[in-house]
Amino acid sequence: MNAVLSVFGKDTVGILAMVSAECAEYKANIVEVTQTVIKDYFAMFMVINIDSLSCDFNHFVDSCTSLGKQKALEIHVMHEDIFNLMHKI
Repeated sequence: MNAVLSVFGKDTVGILAMVSAECAEYKANIVEVTQTVIKDYFAMFMVINIDSLSCDFNHFVDSCTSLGKQKALEIHVMHEDIFNLMHKI
């Protein structure tokens, strides 16, 4: 199973490394990543495999959200099935 992780906020050094470390801590494997910086704003999307998570999915979501708040970023994690249903026409 996969999830979609998004990050938005003011660009600073190390955002990709920080989010990658959070994924690694919980055994979420990064499958795909894209990022961009527009002026001073950072945006990133990751597709992560959550089959081997070392915790409950909701705990991982809460941990990522908390990390975002600590770093003044918006970090959202959504199960891929929900993401796909939300964007289905």
